[in-house]
Amino acid sequence: MLFNSLDFAIFFPIVFICYWFIFNKSLKLQNGFLLAASYFFYSCWDWRFLFLLMFSTLLDFYTGQKIYNLKSTDRKIWLWVSIATNLGFLILFKYFNFFIDSFSNVFSILGYTFSGWSLNVILPVGISFYTFHGLSYVVDIYNDRTKPVSNFINYSVFVSFFPLLVAGPIERATHLLPQIEKKRHFDYNLAVNGLRQLLWGLFKKLVIADNCAQYANQVFNDQYEYSGSSLALGAVFFAFQIYGDFSGYTDMASGVAKILGIRLLKNFSYPYFSRDIAEFWRRWHISLSSWFRDYVYIPLGGSRVSLLKQVRNVFIVFLLSGFWHGANWTFIVWGLLHACYFLPSLLIGTNRSNIDNDFTITGILGLKNLSRMAFTFLLVTIGWIFFRSDSLTLAIDYIAAIFSNSLFTLPHFLPKKLILLTVAFIVVEWYGRKEEFAIAKMGLNWSLAWRISFYYMILILILIYITTEQDFIYFQF
Repeated sequence: MLFNSLDFAIFFPIVFICYWFIFNKSLKLQNGFLLAASYFFYSCWDWRFLFLLMFSTLLDFYTGQKIYNLKSTDRKIWLWVSIATNLGFLILFKYFNFFIDSFSNVFSILGYTFSGWSLNVILPVGISFYTFHGLSYVVDIYNDRTKPVSNFINYSVFVSFFPLLVAGPIERATHLLPQIEKKRHFDYNLAVNGLRQLLWGLFKKLVIADNCAQYANQVFNDQYEYSGSSLALGAVFFAFQIYGDFSGYTDMASGVAKILGIRLLKNFSYPYFSRDIAEFWRRWHISLSSWFRDYVYIPLGGSRVSLLKQVRNVFIVFLLSGFWHGANWTFIVWGLLHACYFLPSLLIGTNRSNIDNDFTITGILGLKNLSRMAFTFLLVTIGWIFFRSDSLTLAIDYIAAIFSNSLFTLPHFLPKKLILLTVAFIVVEWYGRKEEFAIAKMGLNWSLAWRISFYYMILILILIYITTEQDFIYFQF
């Protein structure tokens, strides 16, 4: 069930009415209904994997209780039971065939035959997200950052809350569980804010991402037929496709959650306005990068160790980030490429230089900021080519073809309306960059007529430019 589907347009109003007007008598009823709605939402993808979600939830709930109540040695045993089981399922469903194929390729290079067998299974939607939800909960209990919840329904809602279940953001128990354990009352202002964020998320997905996807797919699926300029334009379109698609989903998820009285973690902070790669990763998929920081980078020593070990830690984190995204060498190279991008700022100590969000783009300093933003966007876009390509060979050929003489020819296509829309989108994002989402406060000081006209204009653009229903890119992860 997609947020931009007719099914969800029927599902969510029913949930809203039942949640606020029927099951609002007590917290127990409210959370029980929310869990049932979340399980129904997930079962619409494939009801068979609902049992895997339930098992993972029960496992982490139980191990969390055990870790909290037992002595130090036994606590570590139960911690590893949770880690091994969760990662075991993740490896089985997501990475098993990748490892088998990689071993087969290595043996064939060495002149041997390796007849491994593969699994013909469907990847359970959202498994990477809810696995990390459970792992963070268990590890936080082990490290005494939080206490286990005693109510299984409340914990199940934390893991399975439907707005974030299939594509995040990756929530923390310390942030989401207190909201679930407290009875919620309808907040009109929060709900209106959620509706605005939902509308902006729909615009990002349906107008920007899905229309950029038409040209990006056209180029990437037949790359050898296009000039370097067309390939460059296709890569830029994919950059805006993946941003509009994923941050659009996050905005929709956050908007839906707010309408239900719950705030989710911020997952994007205008990443294409970054002035270096370190800043980009503080702004892109924040819940994942902060998860790896807290549960991998810092336990490895973080920045408190020698420079050589800091470099090691950075490469481990980016390697895991690439691997998290998919069982393909293209994702691993994408992660390692970003580690190489990040390395210079780490070595010269400038990785924390650009942390402010209120910087100028006028004057001499503004030109400096614009040039840094453009260069960072160029590096990120080159990385996206590996992310989008089906193989390393295709990605390398794609990049090589861009930097050929045909780069200076006219592209095969130049969709002027989409380019104008994308430029307008960038302008709106720039002026709203200090807020949680771009139109959070836009128009609040206008007259009611102008404000309603603005929202209707966005809605009309959505209806005009809506294409065929397309899945969200991050559903595959």
